[in-house]
Amino acid sequence: MTRMRTVDAAVLILEREGATEAFGLPGAAINPFYSAMRAHGGIRHTLARHVEGASHMADGYTRAADGNIGICVGTSGPAGTDMITGLYAAWADSLPILCITGQAPVAKLHKEDFQAVDIASIAKPLTKLAMTVLEPAQVPGAFQQAFQLMRSGRPGPVLIDLPIDVQLAEIEFDIDTYEPLPVVKPRATRAQAEKALDLLVAHDRPILIAGGGVINAGASDGLVELAEVLGVPVVPTLMGWGAIADDHPLNAGMVGIQTSHRYGNQTLLASDFVLGLGNRWANRHTGGLDTYRAGRTFVHVDIEPTQIGRVFAPDYGIVSDAGAAIDALLELARERKAAGTLPDYSGWAAEAQDRKARLQRKTNFVEVPIKPQRVYQEMNRAFGRDTTYVTTIGLSQIAGAQLLHVYGPRKWINAAQAGPLGWTGPAALGVVRGKPGETVVALSGDYDFQFMIEELAVGAQHQLPYIHVVVNNSYLGLIRQSQRPFEMEFQVSLAFDNVNTPQDEGSVAHGYGVDHVKVAEGLGCKAIRVERPEDLAAGFAEAKRLMAEFQVPVVVEVILERVTNIAMGAELDAVNEFEDLAESAEDAPTAILALQD
Repeated sequence: MTRMRTVDAAVLILEREGATEAFGLPGAAINPFYSAMRAHGGIRHTLARHVEGASHMADGYTRAADGNIGICVGTSGPAGTDMITGLYAAWADSLPILCITGQAPVAKLHKEDFQAVDIASIAKPLTKLAMTVLEPAQVPGAFQQAFQLMRSGRPGPVLIDLPIDVQLAEIEFDIDTYEPLPVVKPRATRAQAEKALDLLVAHDRPILIAGGGVINAGASDGLVELAEVLGVPVVPTLMGWGAIADDHPLNAGMVGIQTSHRYGNQTLLASDFVLGLGNRWANRHTGGLDTYRAGRTFVHVDIEPTQIGRVFAPDYGIVSDAGAAIDALLELARERKAAGTLPDYSGWAAEAQDRKARLQRKTNFVEVPIKPQRVYQEMNRAFGRDTTYVTTIGLSQIAGAQLLHVYGPRKWINAAQAGPLGWTGPAALGVVRGKPGETVVALSGDYDFQFMIEELAVGAQHQLPYIHVVVNNSYLGLIRQSQRPFEMEFQVSLAFDNVNTPQDEGSVAHGYGVDHVKVAEGLGCKAIRVERPEDLAAGFAEAKRLMAEFQVPVVVEVILERVTNIAMGAELDAVNEFEDLAESAEDAPTAILALQD
């Protein structure tokens, strides 16, 4: 046994558990922990500019890193409360991050000491565990339990709050005999898989729904093989996008009332059986449940028992890790295919592909100011199959999900359920940490971009290169569109005449307010502005060149027309299409249409 400070034991445990990527800000109440990180050297720390930004960096890292857990560190009081939005985003999308906060001394916790707040009680509803450790000897066990909980069942975040005197206290600890606690995940039985498969093959037009649980389980290859053995179309959810490549013949497109494809909705409505794998039946996926459920049999597989029946009662439910369920179903499907007892779904799959070829939205607009659809068309052409996209919320995200293409798991990083503005930039920095050397492209509207714009300096300081596409219409676009039923546009315009911007009437950006190019450059990054659609390709090429040369974030600000309504609605069969539909390959996302040739 070795006598050491509790924070030294904690850092050694983090290293042993493989959690070696931290984001945060030091401060008086957490400095002992920082001294332990410095002394042991096994944890890389990225200094953020805001603690909420640090929490989103840890979140982005976890989403990108395929198994590793990001850490967020901050001092007491407001550092903890700043983490709450990050904890919410991770909790909502079933992502593990570990938040570590400093705290006032134990004897001061009830005396309204400076920056002393009951952060454990505040964070409890948004975590799998939130605790203030009051006894030094409990610190190793608290961290050991934290990793077991984050990895077991439905993944989620944990917050550990450490009073400064607890951090400084010495305990006996032996890292050489430390062992992580076993991770518990439910597994579908063969009998359950047989029941689900029997229900599927009893129908003529089945589909598979691939949720975020498939990505979390690392089960994308198994999902694709299962779909291929069965010959059944797959609908990825927003969190499951990339589990099957967009250009795979069995990818039927996304379903929903916002982030969806016309062909995906039509295929869902034409189906008679739905097998949901690791999905939540989120309301923006289903729309009205009467429409979504009509005439269809549902089987739901989820790792969390209370998710089964949470939104609606399926015809059959299985509590299982999505990967384990896919393995069990795949084994049975192979056996039945070898025996020649699987139905032939090739005609049904061909119908889904036909819809995919025909029901495209138009993107090839040539107007000035630029229509957003054209931006995504050019992004598809500029960025390759290995690109990872990062975004959070707004018309930019909705249109991006409708029109961009994703070709693999963890290539679409999106705070889907919580949708916190400002998440995109810091999360992208975490993604760069989790995917070193890969092309990362963030997508923001101007308001999302402005929320945590200071974190660009983190990318410049630590040389975390990525491209941040900012589609600027100087509007709260999604809120403006949602105000239409109230016949108002109230407090949604961001436009003003910037006194520091030359009043060039020839510039499309005149009167758009914030000069994002100057702000980005002031924070140590590179930035360019594109005002005409024919310049988008050159702009993206220049962004890639600048990123490679300077190894810093590169902002591409695209000046959009002020008002564009993006397709959405309240029901799957009543999505409003505000722009012309594609009439030719030139008008539609060519990367998909080319696959139909």
